[in-house]
Amino acid sequence: MPSQGLGLAPRLRYLAGRARRIDVGSVLERAKEASAQHDKWTPAVVVDMLWSAGFRQVGFQDYIDYDFAILSSAERATFMTHPVSNELSQKYDHPDHRHVFQDKVEFDRVFSEHLHREWMVVEDGNAVAVHEFAQRHGTIVTKEPVGQAGTGVHRYHAAEIDDWDAFHRGLLQRGELLIEEVIVQHPDLAAVCPGTVNTTRVTAFFDGEMTHILAMAQKFGRGAVSDQMTFGGFYTMLDESGHAVGAGYDSHGHVHETHPDSGFRIADFQLPMIDEVRAFVDRVARVVPQVQYVGWDIVVTPTGPVLVEGNWGAGVYENKPSVTGIRTGHKPRYREAIGF
Repeated sequence: MPSQGLGLAPRLRYLAGRARRIDVGSVLERAKEASAQHDKWTPAVVVDMLWSAGFRQVGFQDYIDYDFAILSSAERATFMTHPVSNELSQKYDHPDHRHVFQDKVEFDRVFSEHLHREWMVVEDGNAVAVHEFAQRHGTIVTKEPVGQAGTGVHRYHAAEIDDWDAFHRGLLQRGELLIEEVIVQHPDLAAVCPGTVNTTRVTAFFDGEMTHILAMAQKFGRGAVSDQMTFGGFYTMLDESGHAVGAGYDSHGHVHETHPDSGFRIADFQLPMIDEVRAFVDRVARVVPQVQYVGWDIVVTPTGPVLVEGNWGAGVYENKPSVTGIRTGHKPRYREAIGF
């Protein structure tokens, strides 16, 4: 695909916005963190972080997460960053169709055949239906239609609910309007963390003909309803065959050679059914082709992949050199597929 560029105007708007919102204290804290971890002089790190943000589109957290303090300019250039990802989202995800991905109820309606689980919407007057749904499945997950990073997701056990009218009113009042059946994950995922449904983030680009898988990350939870970092979760990058490239890590400086609860060695993880995963991502990418750049969250079950959600603002999952020993990222793959 020929280079189409991302445009100067969006970049300037982004830089202006960052300049207005810059939190000097936060930058200093991050710089001290990098300085302590990599034995670098803090003032030099601060200058490097600001220069990287202003001239190389590197977010402050990107700088920390991907160990830029120890990388050469050539190595840094191979890493995907959040500012660049944001530009891709703005350019390739049509605004008229983003609402499908922003509203979880609308998303379930549009992608219903790819969910492979039962779901319903909480409305006035359907307390009996909610009761029947929960009793049928035993445990349910509720979601607020708009949320991110796992916020607004809750888990309830039918056996613990006594007053179903009150429960129904509470769901309405709190805005927990979407109810879903709990996903049963593949035993290979449950072996790492059985208490959380562990999702695979597949970042992909649909060019109108082909779906290009740009990066894959395996997220692991800690027994909570979500595997997001806000719930104590972490991730590891996967190679093209679906195998972990190293230990797990998060954006809070935690590294997990093994899962803290199960003891499973993260570097040994192999995503099951990787061929089915690739084919599945290709199918879901074609449902709303106007939204081309998406971070798909899927779960592999005993019978195949199922869809959790799609993120039109795909975000970035990347390699961490100090953990994996790999000093390059995924940006060349993005460039080859998208042509920027």
